[in-house]
Amino acid sequence: MKHGRFFVGLVGVAAVVAYLMWTGISDSMVYYLTPVELADRVEADPTFHEVGVKVSGRVVEGSWERGVAGTGTHAFTVSDLEQPEVAFVVRYDDVLPDTFNDQAEVVLEGIYGTDGVFRAHTVLTKCGSRYEAAEEDFAT
Repeated sequence: MKHGRFFVGLVGVAAVVAYLMWTGISDSMVYYLTPVELADRVEADPTFHEVGVKVSGRVVEGSWERGVAGTGTHAFTVSDLEQPEVAFVVRYDDVLPDTFNDQAEVVLEGIYGTDGVFRAHTVLTKCGSRYEAAEEDFAT
């Protein structure tokens, strides 16, 4: 009987720990939209313009303008990775990451305005290609 209560208690503690881990992981997961998903959401619900959102895409080559109109504002266009014809202009008033370039994959946080301009308050670059092994590294 003594061992039975111990195992019941152990199972109870394990269940609580598992629940806390699950809710902690679920709460910390960050999801971002693609430009196609953003366009669909805005079309379905125009009030979506009023909420902050994360969006991921690729900077369109040749679209990056530094110091727009004599300010410290950066402007560039971001397109969807799978449907490049879906794109929007981004304005950003801070220093861009060192790895930002004219073809970078980016994650943006900000507000997509009714004028079709995404006003970012955070710009992050994805640099997965720097850390992927080259094909010759796999040759034996």
